Formats: sequence, C-alpha cells, structure tokens
Amino acid sequence: MTSWLMKVLPVMLPLLLLSTTAAAAGEEAAAGGAGGMIALGAGLAIGLAGLGGGLGQGNATASALQGVARNPQTAGTIQTQMIIGLAFIESLVIYSLVIAFMLQGKI
Repeated sequence: MTSWLMKVLPVMLPLLLLSTTAAAAGEEAAAGGAGGMIALGAGLAIGLAGLGGGLGQGNATASALQGVARNPQTAGTIQTQMIIGLAFIESLVIYSLVIAFMLQGKI
C-alpha cells in the first residue's frame, strides 16, 4: 500500500495544486479570454515532453551501456544506434516546443 501511495502522490499533488489555477483560468475563459488555458496547455506540453524525453533518453543510454558492458566488441554499432534513437527522442521534444510556441501565438 505504501509503495502505491508513493507512486501516485507525486503525480496527484501537482494536479490538485493546478486545479485551482485551471478553475480560475476557466472562469476567465468564460468571461471571454482564453489566454490562461492556452498558456497552461503550452506549459504542460513542454513540461511533459521534457519529462518524457529525459526519461526516454536515460533509459536508452542505460540500456546501451549495459549492452556495451556485456559485449564490448559491439560498442561502435550500439553507439551508432543509440545516437540515432536519441535524435528521434529529441525530435519529439522539439515538436512539442514548436506546438507550445504555436499555442503562445494564439494569446
């Protein structure tokens, strides 16, 4: 039970804290200005993309290092494939940055 709570609490606490901000922005949007919700969406887009990209790059690098440690002769091949994979992960983060800029342009 404790391990489940420790996994869920870091996710739920920021959501609960942001709910009041979202409610205030929702009232502003009902009054005619949607700038707060767009800014919130842009912030969430880049924040979640950075979090996901960091976790993905960390997992990819750890797996590549484990592969090299088990079979040092394949270090060049593994390094090349890892760099290509990291470039793909980074491109997804850059796409979210572009989306965040596009959302900011709508304010």
